Amino acid sequence: MKAHTTLYHRSHKAALVLFCLLGCLNFLNAQDSTAVKEEATASAAPKKSKPVPNTFENIWLLDNQSVMVPTKGSFQLDFMHRFGTIDGGYQSLFGLFGGINIRIGADYVPREDLMVGISLTEYNLTWEGYVKYAGLKQTKDDKIPVSVTYYGNMAVDTRSDPTGGLYPHGSDRLMFFNQILIARKFGDRFSIQVAPSLTHVNVVQGYYGGDTTADGKSVLGKEMKHDHFAIAFSGKVKLNNTLNLLLNYDQPITKHLTNNPNPNLSAGLEINTTGHTFQVIVGNYRYITPSRNNYYNNNDYKDGQWLIGFNMTRLWNW
Repeated sequence: MKAHTTLYHRSHKAALVLFCLLGCLNFLNAQDSTAVKEEATASAAPKKSKPVPNTFENIWLLDNQSVMVPTKGSFQLDFMHRFGTIDGGYQSLFGLFGGINIRIGADYVPREDLMVGISLTEYNLTWEGYVKYAGLKQTKDDKIPVSVTYYGNMAVDTRSDPTGGLYPHGSDRLMFFNQILIARKFGDRFSIQVAPSLTHVNVVQGYYGGDTTADGKSVLGKEMKHDHFAIAFSGKVKLNNTLNLLLNYDQPITKHLTNNPNPNLSAGLEINTTGHTFQVIVGNYRYITPSRNNYYNNNDYKDGQWLIGFNMTRLWNW
């Protein structure tokens, strides 16, 4: 009887140990299966598309903005200079001593893809406030084939007008500029950009030609429209790690009754160092302010009305 009881207890213990071993094996197998499933899920998850870097190296593309917005926390100072046209010859030392225009600006990126800025241009003491937002960025896998950025600018003419003859109302001093920048980078060396724009000028000068109506009222002569459409075509060719060739053409679209602005043709060399960019420019635009450049440009490259200028920027990343 005692032997039977001992055998029973031994069998019971063996069954219990076997049951525990089976339970542990089943738990480990479940853990392995879960790990395999998680690994498979992770490998099957789509990889996040990465944006194409350095479509352009600077926010400025000669006389226009580029699609680039610096990284969050960046602060940049802009110094821009335009000389007079070279057709003045020796008397103005080919523009170096005449018709000079200067702009000083500051740009800040408070959040990713959003830049705000303020500037002062010598011509008519023009203050500008502007905003720039990168809505789309070209990706390496081409899921997004182009970069798209919006640029908006408000300019105010602050020159003295004590009699109110120039600007009877304060709002007459304002000009507005809106532009959509669309760019694509091809390989490591070539980028292009197309940028349609709309300029709005609050006040348009009209002229009385001396004619009168039957009831004796003066007839207003031809005047420009308040809104002006244009389009810019730009490109960058990377020559080496620090030197780029920049090309640009601005074409007016709106046809006004008088004083139609001329197109702008420009080219330049861009030199990049850590934090600094320097662009040497030959072109036709002299006002620097984008709304005034597009609406009032009277320099004609066909008549040799070229000018030399430069853009210099300093960027800090904090």
